[in-house]
Amino acid sequence: MSKHIISAIQGVGHRTLEGIRRLGRATLYFLLVLWKSGTSLKRFGLVVRELYYFGVLSLIIIVVSGLFVGMVLGLQGYETLQKYGSETAVGTMVALSLVRELGPVVAALLFASSAGSAMTVEIGLMKATEQLAAMDMMAVDPVARVVAPRFWAGVISMPLLAAIFSVMGVFGGYLVAVVFIGVDDGSFWSQMQSNVDFRVDILNGFIKSCFFGIAVSAIAVFEGHDSLPTAEGVSVATTRTVVTSSLVILGLDFILTAFMFRGL
Repeated sequence: MSKHIISAIQGVGHRTLEGIRRLGRATLYFLLVLWKSGTSLKRFGLVVRELYYFGVLSLIIIVVSGLFVGMVLGLQGYETLQKYGSETAVGTMVALSLVRELGPVVAALLFASSAGSAMTVEIGLMKATEQLAAMDMMAVDPVARVVAPRFWAGVISMPLLAAIFSVMGVFGGYLVAVVFIGVDDGSFWSQMQSNVDFRVDILNGFIKSCFFGIAVSAIAVFEGHDSLPTAEGVSVATTRTVVTSSLVILGLDFILTAFMFRGL
């Protein structure tokens, strides 16, 4: 066996072991954040402050994206359903697509790229400038004071942003299908109300967004804390947050969908 093949196998093994070690560190760090969360939740003002930065300031991209996704769904759905004489069901198609799938997933991807990357940058820069070490020296727990409030702000923000995304998407579908194309208003809403189930569709979509919020927030705070204390290290950690979060969101979406809708 040539040296190049041996070196390639060693490289794969090294990267695999390093990935397992990072997964273990991330799991222990996630448990540490949960353990330290009691202090942060008692001082809920810290969480509310982060809710503004990671939730309210993400509203613009969520609202605009949801509106245009709904408009595209309304247009494409009408063109497809018209071929089968079922254009009045466009409201049902738009609503089910959003509350079951597109609302939680697209909102989570947007949240990871905006708020998730911001969490990583903030924590990474605080580590690089030794602010976290200074807190530790002053007997202030940096995990309870800095990390946990950001984690819970992300967990709380994600389901709310996903719900707003779905609402704006339904409104966008209404604008295209009813206002612009001329689908009957009553049929649009009545079929949507009769075919969208609260437990099966809306509640399951909400549960998905909660899982996505936990995953994205946990990845973001870990990558920030685990980053190298340099500008390049923070940049690499930010990129890793977005890439890892996106892959985890899509993987979780498949797993959760398989469990939630396999009996339908």
